[in-house]
Amino acid sequence: MKEPSSPTDGDQLQVVVVTENAQGVVDIDLDRWGALAEDVLRAEGASGELTLTFVDIDDIIELKVEHFGDLGEHPTDVLSFPIDDAGPGVDGVPRLLGDVVVCPEVAMGQASAHAGTFDDEIALLVVHGILHILGFDHASESEQTEMQARERQHLMSCFWQGEMPKGFSFDHRSEVGP
Repeated sequence: MKEPSSPTDGDQLQVVVVTENAQGVVDIDLDRWGALAEDVLRAEGASGELTLTFVDIDDIIELKVEHFGDLGEHPTDVLSFPIDDAGPGVDGVPRLLGDVVVCPEVAMGQASAHAGTFDDEIALLVVHGILHILGFDHASESEQTEMQARERQHLMSCFWQGEMPKGFSFDHRSEVGP
């Protein structure tokens, strides 16, 4: 597990992202994805501690079954677990925001039919998971439109540092499972 980054002082929001790679199938750059998570949280005006964990297919299925009652027939790409009672933090102690869990194996399998590249897919899943932690959803068409606009904004400013690349899509171009 990578140790959390130091909380910031002064004008910047206190943001701590603890990253862990709990799978061994796909190489993951914890520093890169942790930095993206920090940038997105700051851009959203959030402060507190978030965990970002990368797991294998068996673990993501187990979490999906345990927390969402799914039968586990299909793995998912990302799960978010917000801390429901996240009140104000105690001085010097970051507020707990929640946990984002990403499955790189699933991301790799769907990247070409979704975001285009593996890195773009992981970036999208990290941003998507964080937005769920912060209360965004995509249950209705209007919520989905708003969430995708925020995802695009964060990817352009915090990941690509420019326009959306050709080949990137928010929509799956072919079904890879629910």
